[in-house]
Amino acid sequence: MTVPTFPPGFLWGASASAFQTEGAADADGKGPSGWDAFAAQPGRIKDGTDTSRGTGFHERYREDVALLAGLGADAFRFSVSWPRVVPGGSGAVNPAGLDFYDRLVDELCAHGITPAPTLYHWDTPLPLDEAGGWLNRDTAYRFAEYAGIVAERLADRVPMWITINEPAEVTMLGYALGEHAPGRTLLFDALPAAHHQLLAHGLGVRALRAAGATEIGVAVSHTPVWTAGESEEDRFGAELYDTLTNWMFADPILTGRYPDENFAALMPGPVDDDLRTISTPLDWYGVNYYNPTLVGAPRADALETFSGFGMPAELPFGIREIEGYEKTDFGWPVVPDGLRETLVQLQARYGDRLPPLYITENGCAVDEAVTDTRRIAFLEGHLGALRTAIDAGVDVRGYFTWSLTDNVEWIEGASKRFGLVHIDYETLRRTPKESYAWYRDVIRSQKAARTVESAD
Repeated sequence: MTVPTFPPGFLWGASASAFQTEGAADADGKGPSGWDAFAAQPGRIKDGTDTSRGTGFHERYREDVALLAGLGADAFRFSVSWPRVVPGGSGAVNPAGLDFYDRLVDELCAHGITPAPTLYHWDTPLPLDEAGGWLNRDTAYRFAEYAGIVAERLADRVPMWITINEPAEVTMLGYALGEHAPGRTLLFDALPAAHHQLLAHGLGVRALRAAGATEIGVAVSHTPVWTAGESEEDRFGAELYDTLTNWMFADPILTGRYPDENFAALMPGPVDDDLRTISTPLDWYGVNYYNPTLVGAPRADALETFSGFGMPAELPFGIREIEGYEKTDFGWPVVPDGLRETLVQLQARYGDRLPPLYITENGCAVDEAVTDTRRIAFLEGHLGALRTAIDAGVDVRGYFTWSLTDNVEWIEGASKRFGLVHIDYETLRRTPKESYAWYRDVIRSQKAARTVESAD
């Protein structure tokens, strides 16, 4: 298979996040995050990795920007650490924290790479977590203040912004199931965390625009939900899971409504007023895609997981293992056509309300050191599926692979490798993998094709 030619102006990029890469967990005035505290608890990080080191990006960012330049990347999606900029979550700003992102943006711009910061990639300042985190409405207002602070410093050089990354995972893994920070096990009582993240997004969009930012989007995970059986219980479980993971966040953002009145009734605060804020128009919408999910009624003898994480049997749905497909080292099925299915489904559901799309995450965990042929096959297949969706009329403007380098994969530590660049976690040495060279060649060929088209 070869990668088809993409439309003129299509953006090619790679992604990373602050907690997973920066390290320097208490350097230059940075405050602790909820994830710092969570990871320090015995047994939380499965392989015992010291997450406070990350990949050393805080000190070695110039090296990683040079790697991006070597790729020929148009853009780099990174995240800003909220507790590095506002250590207490509100109040005093840490000048050294802002200075770091100022230097990073300048370095990217100097290499002709578009900075695309995400303002929240799960690292809530610890004082806010201790005050209730996303269960507390005040956190949404503190996020908006922080968004304005960052934009006032960087908006003159940053042409692309992301408010929040994957609110569904924060809600489900962090507040419902307790697998991620802050480790709460509230099940459906976690829904206020969903609403307050959505409110933070809407308030954040307004704060960014007030500070002069443009081209504002959000990064939401999406998965095609396949029904595991033909029973009424299977269909109910699949529909509920689909609502919770796909439409609980996209519908409020894109339509100003929750997908189910019963869920809307469980949300805190003046919900109708909040929805008007949440649905503040966006310039684009980001899709994170990894794999489909097979869902049915809960069964005691079935594999009950959420992307590899345990789920209690009392939930009214169960996740089944998808058979017949190659698996990544995370155990996720490799289904490139699921990306096409996701994008076509979004277009059908939202029509003219759907802004232009970017693929803000797509990649796989493959522990093949430097010769990562499985990753190349994964990316090649997904880019083919993406082109098919574009040919079907879906307006997709760019693609960010996850991730530039191997990184700390949350509770999996260093054991799951998503990067185009290998990280030696003893020395933090960077070694480009074969997938790095492959992606570089893809980008070069795409740009060459654009040049030929413009000459014609």
